[in-house]
Amino acid sequence: MLTLPLPQALTFDDVLLVPGYSETHPNSIDLSTRLTKGIKLNIPLISAAMDTVTESRLAITIARMGGVGVIHKNLSIEDQCLEIKKVKTQETSSTSKEVEHHSSSLDQRGRLLVGAALGVSPELMERAGALASLEVDFFCLDSSHGHSLGVIQSIKDLKKKFPSVPLLAGNVATYEGAKALIEAGADCIKIGIGPGSICTTRIVTGAGMPQLTAIAEASRACREKQIPCIADGGIKCSGDISKAIAAGADSVMLGGLFAGTEESPGDTITFEGRTYKSYRGMGSLAAMKAGSKDRYFQENAELNKLVPEGIEGQVPFKGKLEDVVIQLVGGLRAGMGLSGSSNVQDFIMRSRFVQITNAGLKESHAHDVIMAKESPNYGNN
Repeated sequence: MLTLPLPQALTFDDVLLVPGYSETHPNSIDLSTRLTKGIKLNIPLISAAMDTVTESRLAITIARMGGVGVIHKNLSIEDQCLEIKKVKTQETSSTSKEVEHHSSSLDQRGRLLVGAALGVSPELMERAGALASLEVDFFCLDSSHGHSLGVIQSIKDLKKKFPSVPLLAGNVATYEGAKALIEAGADCIKIGIGPGSICTTRIVTGAGMPQLTAIAEASRACREKQIPCIADGGIKCSGDISKAIAAGADSVMLGGLFAGTEESPGDTITFEGRTYKSYRGMGSLAAMKAGSKDRYFQENAELNKLVPEGIEGQVPFKGKLEDVVIQLVGGLRAGMGLSGSSNVQDFIMRSRFVQITNAGLKESHAHDVIMAKESPNYGNN
């Protein structure tokens, strides 16, 4: 039923953070955050559990830089376990940039952190058991609509069978959704219904929530129970990371920003002299056929009757992941410095937002000039 007046919901481009008095130098800011109550990250960046984003190579690099990766589930149980094993047996650091800029994210035995995606499917407990035997650091129960009976029951089942393995669960976009997953036993909540660049859920279904409002609402339930939360989807630049964390997220999950890197598993494509990498939503037809049907509640659908909620595309090749991460982290540090914040929780408490007009957004971008050369953290697209 439509009840007027309708509430307003906002996303990243609708707002700006208000600068405040600062005595903080960006380089002195502590970017560490909690993924769960027992897992610490040194930077608040998580690579998405997507089959064109995170396998072992990217997961190793992001963990070495202080974040963490989630190995996608469009793999056989054996192959997903192999990807986890590759991460857990790697050296903790490799390049000077990684050592210089960040401390690696490590488990209690000094091994790189890594998580694994699970779906609400008949093989759920078998897959979880195999991953737990390898001492995966956390499960990520992945669904396009986390505020649902199947997800809630799966959380309860996983926590009963594997109580020592932390569990991330989602996705939700409301206070009520986050609260329900927390009450079921989730250790971290993933926020976002339809904001991703390759996601068409909102267009196909008519349902969703602009991401900034989703973060603000869902994180409120998380704060009440001191459960960390992740902003998942819709982040286009480092400024969006700042806004997501300021709105209440403890960390962000990135797909498109990492899909174009050398370490991502997507195919490399050359077109008209430029290099791209393939990037597809887990709700795209190809990804659903490869194994992600259960994420969209279509596990029993025939292949010719699947209803996709994502697209297949390409993103510009960006080079090494570490260079992308350095730019994102640098932008986040600068944004936190502009508010005078010294750490992530301080940033959440201090931040003030203003809503802007389309003219304000236009003014925020480079304007009235022909760009002669793209910056490493800002381009024409």
